[in-house]
Amino acid sequence: MCEASLCDNHLRVHSKSPEHVLCDPTTSLKDRKCSIHKKILEYYCTEDSTCICVSCRLDGEHRGHQVETLEEASEMKKKKLRNVLQKLMTEREEMEKRVQSLQERRRKVQGKADDETKRVTALFRDLRRRLEDLEKRVLRDISGWAERVSRPMLDYIRDLEIKKEELSRKMRDIEELCNMTDPLTVLQESDTGDLCDTEDGDDEDRERHENLLHDGGDGDVGG
Repeated sequence: MCEASLCDNHLRVHSKSPEHVLCDPTTSLKDRKCSIHKKILEYYCTEDSTCICVSCRLDGEHRGHQVETLEEASEMKKKKLRNVLQKLMTEREEMEKRVQSLQERRRKVQGKADDETKRVTALFRDLRRRLEDLEKRVLRDISGWAERVSRPMLDYIRDLEIKKEELSRKMRDIEELCNMTDPLTVLQESDTGDLCDTEDGDDEDRERHENLLHDGGDGDVGG
């Protein structure tokens, strides 16, 4: 191995010599020399897995060891590395297939989730609409029920107010008679029979009152 970088013209001379081992130019030539014998590394000790020079092989600590030329050892290592590379490529392809299958599965799951989301959203939208319609109908029924029950009560309240005013008038007339000091005037006062008549229609009013209280019970609201 020449320890100099050569141009093409000078390289032709060295390349024809069997004694010259050529390699790519390098800036770290000291790494290619044996640290003990300062000679070019030409062999590879397979027992110690290290590069050695000719002196290491013949006279040094690697004497008698199984050795190979650097080219042979390099090709053997490259062969192993290619096998490893092929295995890694196969594993990577398998992983890529797994990734693709999982991504496809994920897309399908997401698509199904989107469809279910649309379906459930539409379902609950319809349920809300139906509940709103039902609420309006029930509230309308309650309002109608209250109107039906309250109407006869209002009529009866008006009748009672009229009768109450009539009773108040009679009470005032009776009080005036009771406050008179002239007996003749008291006895000669006309229409005193009407003033004393307080029982006409009492039974009918009580029955009407009880019926209205019963008809206004909570049972009809539940219905």
